[in-house]
Amino acid sequence: MSIKLIQGGVCAPAGFTAGGVRCGLAKKPGKKDLALIYSETLCTAAASYTTNKVKAAPVLLTQAHLRDGKAQAIFCNSGNANACVPGGEEAASRMCFMAGKLLDLNPEDIIVASTGVIGQPLNIPLIESAMPKLGQALTGEAEGSKAASSAIMTTDLMEKEIAVSFELDGKTCSLGGIAKGSGMIHPNMATMLAFLTTDAAISSPMLKAALDFVIPSTFNMVSVDGDTSTNDMCAIMANGLAGNSQIITHGPDFDAFAAALARVLIYLARLMARDGEGATKLLECTVTGASSDATARILAKAVIGSNLVKCAMFGKDANWGRIICALGYSGADFDPGQVKISLASEAGTVVVCQNGTGLNFSEELALKVLEPEEIGIQIEVGQGEGGAVAWGCDFSYDYVKINGDYRS
Repeated sequence: MSIKLIQGGVCAPAGFTAGGVRCGLAKKPGKKDLALIYSETLCTAAASYTTNKVKAAPVLLTQAHLRDGKAQAIFCNSGNANACVPGGEEAASRMCFMAGKLLDLNPEDIIVASTGVIGQPLNIPLIESAMPKLGQALTGEAEGSKAASSAIMTTDLMEKEIAVSFELDGKTCSLGGIAKGSGMIHPNMATMLAFLTTDAAISSPMLKAALDFVIPSTFNMVSVDGDTSTNDMCAIMANGLAGNSQIITHGPDFDAFAAALARVLIYLARLMARDGEGATKLLECTVTGASSDATARILAKAVIGSNLVKCAMFGKDANWGRIICALGYSGADFDPGQVKISLASEAGTVVVCQNGTGLNFSEELALKVLEPEEIGIQIEVGQGEGGAVAWGCDFSYDYVKINGDYRS
């Protein structure tokens, strides 16, 4: 199946508009902090949520709103997480009421999300004052998606958006996405915040099935710092305007949709890893030869999540002992005596471990390999056909600086 990159982000699919404005919740002068995504027709919808026991009010409210598998808009603020505060549920409900009034929708058809500092009351009057401006900002052009992408950012340094086109039932369909996340990232369900739109016709149960199928090998394979947020959410709306026969069961059309979804989520996952707070390098760990894909995922995620591995990559130190150590405490079943570890980049490849023991490799070559901004950690286990890829970043001095005064 052909999946093509296109422009437009969440506005690429037919019938969707988006926008972003500033209301004043974000401390950074001029930063947009309110985002809205709207479909001209009611959508089937699904979402995945944080597995953190402490869930922010918007997460709980969205879970309730999506019990019927329907939604028509996504409303998100940055600058405040609306988590662990008195009246958080009422504030989230007020956001839905305001968006519903603006768009002439039932508030229960609104997906609501927040991101920012935990434990501080959400300033609803600030949001309310910006609603007319937000309504005027809605557009189906590419700038609408870019504005919404910018508005959901917190410590992110880059906007994260993508759109693809693909064929279903002889019809051209589009799927777009935006995401935010550069710190507090170690999800076990979805990721930070990710909002997806598609004009493909697909039922709510199959939409959820697609998320559940794709997320374990994409968003769940990202780690920046080992923290899972109270606000993590990945939500998708499908309005069916592409005109394909609705996907209501597993089969070739479902597989094609899932492949397009995977393309989008992998792209966003890599951007989040590369944009890790204070990061200087994107790390991609590939595990092959595991006894199963599930085992490979555990091994790859352990390596990407190791603080010592992250620090070694920042220092351009080919300390493979930290890599095999992470494999060993991962909890996965493997034979250490079969392990081969290579480090790779655009500068070349260096094999540092074979059959579980170190090799007399060139430190000069290793230093060159670890110089570029994207580093591959390649691990062969030699026990089967299972494989997985995980994405992360190095740890730099700036990570501590950013998080040492996050509330200031």
